[in-house]
Amino acid sequence: MLQHYRMFAAYNAWANGLIYDEAAELSDEQRKRDLGAFFRSIHATLNHVLYADRVWMTRFSGKATGPVKLDTILHDDFASLRHDRSMEDEKIIALIDGLDQTSLQGTFSYQRGNPPESYTDRLATTLAHFFNHQTHHRGQVHGMLTMLGQPSLSLDLVYFLRSENGRQFA
Repeated sequence: MLQHYRMFAAYNAWANGLIYDEAAELSDEQRKRDLGAFFRSIHATLNHVLYADRVWMTRFSGKATGPVKLDTILHDDFASLRHDRSMEDEKIIALIDGLDQTSLQGTFSYQRGNPPESYTDRLATTLAHFFNHQTHHRGQVHGMLTMLGQPSLSLDLVYFLRSENGRQFA
């Protein structure tokens, strides 16, 4: 399973790079246009994914997140958002690279909600959610990009595995 999560961490960074490259081709107005997605726009959805990743990374480190607001806009400008996405992807890869089989099979505890409730979850199961959440919202962004006339991206895992970055996992 550890190799599986290492693959997903690398895939995540690769797929985010493709999404952000395509989103960079749009105007700021296009990225922020309400297109009817759950977080309305490409920009807001990309902010949500980065914010949620940071919430989970904080929980994985054993620290308190404080109140969580899932529609938080971390960056109003795309360049800063893109930069921080790239930095977060590096942190995710480092987190996964730092795990061993024992820690992967262990649990971690955190608080969420208002008032806060305590949870203890298996790390491996929560990592599956973590990577699935990113894939889910990247799919939404992909749909919004094509609505705005951008080319349809090949984001399937198999394309990553056939890429130079993914061959080590194939």
